[in-house]
Amino acid sequence: MTTTTYRPDHPNRTSRAPGPVWRTGARALSGGVLMAAALGTGNAAGPALARLLGAGGYLADLLPAALVTLLAVPAVLALRRTTRPAPALGLLPWEGALPGLLRGLGTTAGCAALVLGAGTAAGWVHWAAPDPPALLGFLLRNAPVALLLEALPEETTLRGHTWTTLRARCGGVPAALGTTLVFLLVPPAAAVVQAALAPLLGGPPPAGLTPAGQDPVGYLVLLTAFGLTLVAARTVPGTAPLWTAIGTHLGFLSVNRVVFEGVARDAGWSAVLAPAHAAVLELVWLAATAAVFTALRRAAAHRACPPTGGAG
Repeated sequence: MTTTTYRPDHPNRTSRAPGPVWRTGARALSGGVLMAAALGTGNAAGPALARLLGAGGYLADLLPAALVTLLAVPAVLALRRTTRPAPALGLLPWEGALPGLLRGLGTTAGCAALVLGAGTAAGWVHWAAPDPPALLGFLLRNAPVALLLEALPEETTLRGHTWTTLRARCGGVPAALGTTLVFLLVPPAAAVVQAALAPLLGGPPPAGLTPAGQDPVGYLVLLTAFGLTLVAARTVPGTAPLWTAIGTHLGFLSVNRVVFEGVARDAGWSAVLAPAHAAVLELVWLAATAAVFTALRRAAAHRACPPTGGAG
C-alpha cells in the first residue's frame, strides 16, 4: 500500500488533512470571524481614535485602515500557531512579496485596460479629461488605505487562512466556493460589529450593506465574482503566492475607484457609463483576470508534471 505525503502546494496533491469536517469548517469560518471583527472595530474605533489624537485629513482615513490590519493579521497568525500542521498562508518568503504583488496588480490592470478599452470602442464608456498629477496623487494616497483596510487583512484571513484550511481538507473547488461564501458573510457581520461598538466608542454607524446607489443583487453577484477571482489569483504558483491575491485586490479597488468613483473621490480621472454597462464590464473584467490566473496555474502544473507518452 502506497501513502501520499501531505503537500498542500503540490499540483497533484491527493491527500487530505485529517480531522472531522465540522472542525475544518469551524476553523475556516474563524478567518471570516476575525476579519469581520477587525473591520467592524476599525470602522467604529478608527474615527474615535483620530479625534482623540487630533488627526484630520488623510491621517484620519489611514488610522482606521491601519487599525484593521493591526487587529486582523496578528490575530490570524496567532490562530495558525494553534493548528499543527497548517499549510503556509503564502505571505513568505518576503523576497517573493513584491513580485507577487506586481503580478496581481499588473494582471488586473492589464485586463481592466483591455475590457474598458473595448467598452470605450463600443460607446459604453465616456472619459473625462485626465489630470495626470492629480491621478498619480490619488493612487499614491489610496494605495496604503486600500491595502491596510481591505487587501492585506482580507487576503490574509480569507484567501490565506480560510482557503488553505478548506483546500487541505476538501480540495480545490469546495475550497474556492467555501472561501467565497465566507467572503460574502464578512460585510454584514462587520456591520453588526460596527453597529454594536459605534455608540460605545462614539464612532459612526455602518453606512449600509451595499455602497450607496448600488443594486443589492448586482452587488452580491459582483462580490461573488470578485471573491472567485481572488481565489484564482491565490492559486497562481510562485513564492509567496498570497501576495498575488493582495495585488489583485489592490488593483481592482484602485481602478474601480478611479473609473466609477473618480469624481466623488477627486481622483483626477473618471468615466461616465450606464449602470448596466458598468456591471457587465466589471464582470467581464473579473472573468478575464480569473482566466489569466487559471491559465498561469495550469501552465505551471503542466511544466511540473508533463504528460508521459504511451509505449510505441
